[in-house]
Amino acid sequence: MSDIPNVTVRETWEALKRDPAAALVDVRTDAEWTYVGVPDLSEVGKPVHRIAWQLFPAMSVNDGFVTALGEQGLTPGHKLYFLCRSGARSLAAAKAAREAGYGACFNIADGFEGPLDPAGHRRTRAGWIAAGLPWKQG
Repeated sequence: MSDIPNVTVRETWEALKRDPAAALVDVRTDAEWTYVGVPDLSEVGKPVHRIAWQLFPAMSVNDGFVTALGEQGLTPGHKLYFLCRSGARSLAAAKAAREAGYGACFNIADGFEGPLDPAGHRRTRAGWIAAGLPWKQG
């Protein structure tokens, strides 16, 4: 059992809109950002912090992940919402951030694309895209 709270994409969106300390950390790979898309936070005036948890194509854990959080201006005073495709890598990244002293870490449980549906497709059952939240290609 993890001590990292799971949140929905809607809860994340509301936090990003109302809380100046809330930040979105997209932990997917360069390839996913380019070919799948990214959340569009222009409506709330915030950046998406793109820091890969695993490095494509080998998918080895990014040893510089925690350092990159600080390099992007994120501090332990921020509330960090971690996003990946479907909620697994983001949980691992949130745990690493918590261990490094970032206290308010949240896992976006259904991620950007959500789980597979009965036909084997994503983007239909849950996740950022299925919820109709703003996003853009690459």
